[in-house]
Amino acid sequence: MGEITKAIIPVAGLATRFLPLSKVLPKEFFPLVDKPLLQYAIEELKASGVSDVVFVVNTNNKKAVGEYFKRDVHIEKMLEEKKRIDVLEEVKNLEKLIEGLTFSYVLQTNPLGDGHAILQAAKLIGDNPFFEVSPDDVVESKVPCSAQLAKTFATSQKSVLALAKVPQEKISAYGIAGVEKIASRLFKIKKIVEKPSLGEAPSEYALPGRKILTPDVFSYLKKAKPNKKGEIVLAEVLADMIHDGIIMYGWEIEGRWWECGDKKQWLFSNVSFALKHPVYGKELQKFLKEEKFL
Repeated sequence: MGEITKAIIPVAGLATRFLPLSKVLPKEFFPLVDKPLLQYAIEELKASGVSDVVFVVNTNNKKAVGEYFKRDVHIEKMLEEKKRIDVLEEVKNLEKLIEGLTFSYVLQTNPLGDGHAILQAAKLIGDNPFFEVSPDDVVESKVPCSAQLAKTFATSQKSVLALAKVPQEKISAYGIAGVEKIASRLFKIKKIVEKPSLGEAPSEYALPGRKILTPDVFSYLKKAKPNKKGEIVLAEVLADMIHDGIIMYGWEIEGRWWECGDKKQWLFSNVSFALKHPVYGKELQKFLKEEKFL
């Protein structure tokens, strides 16, 4: 297994924490300042060597995802006529981003868990390792997060899961990995516990939405039984694989993990990215000071 060129982006969830807004605007298109969350994921994957992206969509957002990454000649012509060169440049930048990328779509008709979503893409991935990326999670880093994982995969040829330390009071909100340190930032995954209590947690290392998975995960997903909520949870399936002796590694990401999976965290992420924005940052800082918000 050589360079990883395929990725799965699951975006078929209901985004219940953002209702009622998410009834009309898919969560992956919520803006992080001036770009949708989904675009951050695509930028990271392309910078990490990916050429084939599989979106797991639902019946409501399939069209929106497809349309966003299509060229719109009519809009370009209108912007040229109105001499909106600044906006036209942003549109052109999106076109440059998708050059060399192939997009495919598979449908998850019911929200049966992230593991079930990944399984829907099995035929398009085949016998290849792949990235699994959640647009809810944005990693601000010098080296793209997926590329960091790929460096570990290149030498191990095993599944690699992103790791990030979280405060003890937040442990019960995440999948938590039990780890054995191998080198700086590199760990062997010993176990995974989904949303444990503080007393049950094997460490403080949570699993952000970045993974490299080997194709053997599909055979486990196929035989996985739904949990009490009727869902197939990827973290629980990975835990079963580890229990069976399948080796997985963890990489403590270099950079800042920003969560956008609920309203509060999305708001905090927007504030941080806005204040550091190359165009709007200084103006925003000035505004906040003038209005005595700071």
